[in-house]
This record gives sequence, structure tokens and C-alpha cells, in this order.
Amino acid sequence: MVHTTDHVKTQTLSLPEELVLMLLNEENGFFHQVPGWDLNCAVVGAVLAELSFRSRIDTDMESLFLLDRTETGDAALDPILEVIAGEPAQRNAQYWIERLAPRAESIIDLTLDHLVDLGILQHHDGGFWTLAHAMGPAGLFNASQDGSGTQFVKTRISQAIFHNEIPDPRDVVIICLINTCDVFRFMFQLDEQTEERIDFICNMDLIGRSIAAAVSHNLAGPLLRRSALAKKIPVVPLRKLLLNPHIRSGNIPALFADLARQYGPVFQLRPPFTEPMIFLAGPATNEWVNRRGRMYLRAKDYFSDFEKVYGANGVLPSLDGADHFRLRKSMAPAYSRRRLASQLDQLYVHMRDHMTEWKVGDAYFATPMCRRMVNAQISPLFVSVDSQDIIDDLMTYKERALNTHIVRVLPQFMLKTPGMRRRAKAVETLLERVQSGHTPAQRSDSPRDLADDFLSLHASDPQFVPESNLRFAFAAALIASVYLGDAVNFALYAMVSQAGLQARVQEEADALFAGGDPQGRDFNPSTIDVTHRLMMESLRIYPIVPMSIRNVMNACLVEGYELPVGSRILIAQTASHYMDDVFPNPFQFDIDRYLSPRLEHNSPGYAPYGLGTHRCLGSRWMELQLTVNVLMVAHYFTLEIAPADFKLKFNPLPSMKPSKKLKFRIVEQRRELPA
Repeated sequence: MVHTTDHVKTQTLSLPEELVLMLLNEENGFFHQVPGWDLNCAVVGAVLAELSFRSRIDTDMESLFLLDRTETGDAALDPILEVIAGEPAQRNAQYWIERLAPRAESIIDLTLDHLVDLGILQHHDGGFWTLAHAMGPAGLFNASQDGSGTQFVKTRISQAIFHNEIPDPRDVVIICLINTCDVFRFMFQLDEQTEERIDFICNMDLIGRSIAAAVSHNLAGPLLRRSALAKKIPVVPLRKLLLNPHIRSGNIPALFADLARQYGPVFQLRPPFTEPMIFLAGPATNEWVNRRGRMYLRAKDYFSDFEKVYGANGVLPSLDGADHFRLRKSMAPAYSRRRLASQLDQLYVHMRDHMTEWKVGDAYFATPMCRRMVNAQISPLFVSVDSQDIIDDLMTYKERALNTHIVRVLPQFMLKTPGMRRRAKAVETLLERVQSGHTPAQRSDSPRDLADDFLSLHASDPQFVPESNLRFAFAAALIASVYLGDAVNFALYAMVSQAGLQARVQEEADALFAGGDPQGRDFNPSTIDVTHRLMMESLRIYPIVPMSIRNVMNACLVEGYELPVGSRILIAQTASHYMDDVFPNPFQFDIDRYLSPRLEHNSPGYAPYGLGTHRCLGSRWMELQLTVNVLMVAHYFTLEIAPADFKLKFNPLPSMKPSKKLKFRIVEQRRELPA
């Protein structure tokens, strides 16, 4: 039994829910490393045991019997009960575990969602779960002080194992399943006597013995059979790639959507003089990466050479597992919407100061215009220094490093030319400015920024965040001006190029700023409806980072195709943005996609911020800043595209941006900028 945080009454947890709580590893925000098939079998075993306790089925070592086909009202249990009730022949538990194991992922998803609804678990961006703050880790291990018995399952299990208490039959099943998965050694310190106690408990209950036996007999089977059942990954001929019209326009998401339509969700390219490139594309592979990717894919292999350019090792994009989760949690406040919302007054000042340079009648190249405008805000907000004089060098050096070590379209010596060596010095200049401006005396009355968070984390744990990583951390913070600046660029292009849309955004902006500068809470669905949908559609049709790169650390099957250990995978998560079955008429810019009943973004096919554990940590910050930038430009100016006959093409490397020819002309200044 357990008390929820949002309900007064006591809530009984099901065996699948208790199993999930037992398997949750708060250090990495997911489950203890149980191989996928083992976990699936254990989850199905928990469902069968729960159905037995609810008198729907009975089982012995030989057979499983249906007793009552009446639904339980539990969304995780009833589909399994329906399948069992529809089987005319009598089967044993092992048969049902084999048959039902593929359904385990949906059971886990439903269970996690229910635990979140109960207020027991908290879900974090990136697909992480932790105990809700109101519960706390102590709730898993300690009885409540009032003696009411409102402790979690781990308390009962540890008492049964270590204090020789007579376990409840439900606890016997949990102990059997956890022991079968070989996870106790990660949870507790076990000695020979404790292991004997666990074995003794596992033999106390017939249901637990029969289900655990069925699980243990199936642990290795699917993995051993995997290669024989896997489909051959199709190879895309290079001529098909080179003749695709989206190659000429630079539209990478549309290109991979085309290839996925012709060759399926998993395909490969074999360029000359390099290793084969395996691609995942489509909503089904997106969903797999979100749910299962952390078990099989890692980031550090492809990113290590790039971080070494900055003298770093173990920065956020290259970390996996528990270290990644720990650093992500530590830095989440610095990248949060709340942090930006608390400093909007500064953002308004910096943006207005920058826009005073714009002159009516002049046309500005869109990419540098938007990147420098965003850097004028990002630099003081993130690291509390002015970097307008060095930001071009920082951006150029970073893009050359990405093209050399990540995209690999340039030889390595191109990063060591005299020009690149000169630009590399901007990284040291930035580090010196940040460190000299972040002494205790200078920061005493200042709002906390990202540099404060990194320096504090370095001081408290210099091994986890060493000084050698600070160059990358601070440079990456400013290089966010590239991605956010390009997102602003695309959004302004969309606003200006779509008939009547600029006027609608201006109407929202004027209403929002009519009573003075708005606060964070003022940016809500009712006040920025059109602008918000403009942002969403712009991020769909013009995604800044269209692909992610990972290496396979554990062989796996995706949509029936085997990804071999060591292979490099390119996850084209935005290919689905251009798939008709996900977004009808995908090349049409249509902000009504996000209105009910269409809500086309509510699927794994919408992925502008990446997937899984490495999903963009600052996505909520980016959404707010992107929205504020477009609204302020619309409030003060009217723009037009130059030249008038401009046809949008993309510069796709190392990230998506409009071609260099795009300009914005200042047609009108609608009101004076405050001094």
C-alpha cells in the first residue's frame, strides 16, 4: 500500500507498478540494466501474477487456467486478460510469457504514466523518471514515522530479505522476478547468507515459482535467434541519392523522407572510401529511439574527437547513462524557461539596443543579422559578458570543427590553417572574460547565469566537471546563438513569406506589449496563439538539426532490421516532418496543423528538438526566446524578403540554415525604440 501525493485515500499498487518501482534506478533516471527480453518477460510475469491475485487466472507448474474473464479496469492488465480469454487451448505460463513478451513495452508505458498520475514518479524531458519530490528516495526504503505502513515496495522487500520477516505472497512474486533478472546485486550488498535467503523466499510460493521458472527459461532465446530472423538492410544506390531533387535544394529532411518511402525505415548508404552509413527514418524509428535507444546507442564515440578540439572530455553531448543524467539534472535550471522568464526585462533591453542599428530601407543578410541579434541577448544572459566582437570567430571555428570531426566532409588539416588558429584564440578570450567577470564580489548582486552554475559545479566536483571542460561549456553557450539565430531566421522568413501572416503576428505583438513589457506568464496560448503555431510549423518545415548520430553499443533489432555492434547510426528524426501520413501536404506551410482536431504534432513524428535522452535540454528556453524575438521584431518593424524573387534553398552543413543570399529589408519602423 502507498499514499499518493495528490490523493487522500490509500492507493494499492499493482505488481507491474511495484516491479517498475523496484527496477527504477534514480542515478540514471531509467531502469537498472536489465536486457530487453529479460525485462519484457519479467513485466509479463508480473501481469500474470497480478491477474492471479485478482482471481482472473490460476496457474501451477504445468498449466495456466482462466477463472474469470471480467475486466479489472486496469489498462495494463485487461488487454492481456482478453488475449488469454480468447485462447481455446489450455497453455502453461511459459507459453504465455513467450507470446505476450512483445506487449511489455506498452505495459511499461502505461505503468509509468499511471505512476506519474499518482504523483509517485516525475517525468523529465528526454525520457527520464525519478521519484516525485514529495515522495523522495526515503519513501522507497523507510517506513513512515507514523507507523501507518505507507512505505514503498523496496522497504518491504528489504525487510523480507534482511530482517527475516515473513513476506507477503505479492512480495514473494516480486522477489522471484527481480532475482530472475539478476538485479538484486545492483540494489543491495549481498552476502552468501542473503543469497540463500532470497533463494528460500523464491521457493515459498507456487505462483512465483512457476512464473519465475518460465521467465528464466526464456532469457536468452530471442537474442540467440535474432540474426536468423533479421531482415537485410536495403542499400540506396548512390545515383538515387545524387539525382534526388532535394539534394539540390539542400532539404535534408525531405531527402530522407523520400528515401524512407522507397526503401523503408532502415536503409544504408555506401559512399566510396568510407564506412557504410545506416539511417533510421520515420515515426516508428523515432519512437524506438525515444523508448529503447538508451539501451543500445551511445553518443560518446562520434563526439569525442569534436570535444577534444576544445580540450574537453565528458561534456553533456558526449555523456551517456548515469553521468549524462546527473549533469543534465544539475544544469537543467540554467537552461529552463523559468530562468529566462525571470530575466525578460534584460532580454528586452539587449534586443532593443541591437535593433537600433537597423535602418528603414536597408537590406541585411538574414543569417548574420539573426545570429548577431540573438547573441546580443544570449551572451549577457548566459555568461554575463559582451562577445559581439568575437562571436563570428567562435561560430566560424565551431562550424569548421563540426564539418571536420562530426560531419566529416573536410580533412582534419582544414582545422589547423592560419585562419582557424587565429579564430581558435577567441575561445581563450571568452574563457578569460567569463572567469574574470565571475568573482564572488562581482556576482554578489547579479542574477544567476549559466556560467555561475558551471563554475559552482566545478568547485563542488572538479573531477566531474573539470576546468578543462569549461572552454567547451562557455563556447557552446554562445554558439547556441547559431541554432537559435537560425531558428529566428526561418521563423521571420515564414512570417514574411506567408500572405497575411506578418499582420496577424503584429496584431498579437501590439496587444501583448500594449500595457508595457509582458512578463513570462503573459506568453500563454490565448495571447500568442498565432505566433506559437507559426513557431511550431517553422520548426517542422525548417528544422535546425535534422539528424542525430549514435554508435551501436549493443546489437538490436529495429523494425525487423539488425543494427550490428559498433556501427554508426544516423537518426533522421525530422524525416517524418515531410511524410504525408504524418503531416498531410508536408511541403505546405500550414499553422492550422496544430489546432484541434488535427493536432498533427502529437506523435513521435514531430521531433524538432531531437529524441530520447539527448533531447535538447534548452528546448523550453528556446521556445520562449524564439517567440519573444519574432514578436518584438513584428512589434517594431515591418520586413520584406530581398530579393523579391528569392527562392528558398538550404545550406545544410553542419546544421540547417537558409542560403546565404536571403536578405530582410526593413520596410517600416512601426514605433520608436525606447532609449
